[in-house]
Amino acid sequence: MSNVLILGAHGQIASLARTQLLQETNHHLTLFLRNAQRIKHVDASRETVIDGDATDAQQLTTAMQGIDVVYANLGNARIEDQARAVVTAMNNAGIKRLIWISTLGIYDEVPGSFGRWNHQMLDGGYLEHYAAAAQVIEASDLNYTIIRPAWLSNRDVVDYETTQKGEPFKGTEVSRKSIADYVVNLINDPAKEVRHSVGVNQPHTDGSKPSFY
Repeated sequence: MSNVLILGAHGQIASLARTQLLQETNHHLTLFLRNAQRIKHVDASRETVIDGDATDAQQLTTAMQGIDVVYANLGNARIEDQARAVVTAMNNAGIKRLIWISTLGIYDEVPGSFGRWNHQMLDGGYLEHYAAAAQVIEASDLNYTIIRPAWLSNRDVVDYETTQKGEPFKGTEVSRKSIADYVVNLINDPAKEVRHSVGVNQPHTDGSKPSFY
């Protein structure tokens, strides 16, 4: 059993990962989020809920006491500040293992017409923040895995493949359920993909943009 801290625990991928972890493992989950009353149906024997701000390193340090794995499902214009706070708190708490959700395109690794479309959609205040946050994580001495999902769908399917940093990104889309499954696999095997940045897509979804656009 591991003690897992989920940052941004009300997010869609985090909610799916939480459900899967409760169903398939005996890990204890600490759910950290703003407005914690949004979390419903808490299993008091398996879950602890903390209302907090992911840009506050002291709050994060307190939440990380006794934690084995940190899974960060954060995002917004302050994600670089969140990354700095998470790294500081993990260093303060003496924790090494971090699973960090980012996005495709932070290394300009998406080829062809889809790459151009992705830049048009994400440049100008989104991609730049996620790229800066990833740089903070990669500059740390943490045992991180950065996950770079393709464009996300709510399809009820688990089907994905991966690429590594330095390789061209594949595909255009992936289900949130697939990303949640990948996160759970990393939590269950914390030595996997350490200090790697991994692109995740659904096979056979190549094109100039996702099917739902």
